[in-house]
Amino acid sequence: MTPEKTVREFCAAASRCRSADVLGYFTDDAVYHNIPLEPVRGRDAIQAILAQFLDIASKVEFEILALAVSGSKVLTERVDRFVIGGKRIDLPVMGTFEVTADGRISAWRDYFDMQQFTKQMG
Repeated sequence: MTPEKTVREFCAAASRCRSADVLGYFTDDAVYHNIPLEPVRGRDAIQAILAQFLDIASKVEFEILALAVSGSKVLTERVDRFVIGGKRIDLPVMGTFEVTADGRISAWRDYFDMQQFTKQMG
């Protein structure tokens, strides 16, 4: 699987609103870093973070606006959309994914404005 295909499939899988459904995309020692927050390492830690928004959302969409590939790195410009507790959240995000030769994500970094998220959450 190409790095681009891995990232596109991962973003589509997020719409199932289940952190367990996306864990298979990660290596065991993957690092996930929401840049305003501390990075987490390993699939269990990644699932714990993702569960905080995927598992409680009634709707999730990672809309890819632009995507660029450089070797094993995939850069995405996205709008991540959530419906959580009846509130709609639209969050512009720039993301970087590092994908292994076997098509798994070894690193994922998202850059966004945390205030935009918290303001929309109320």
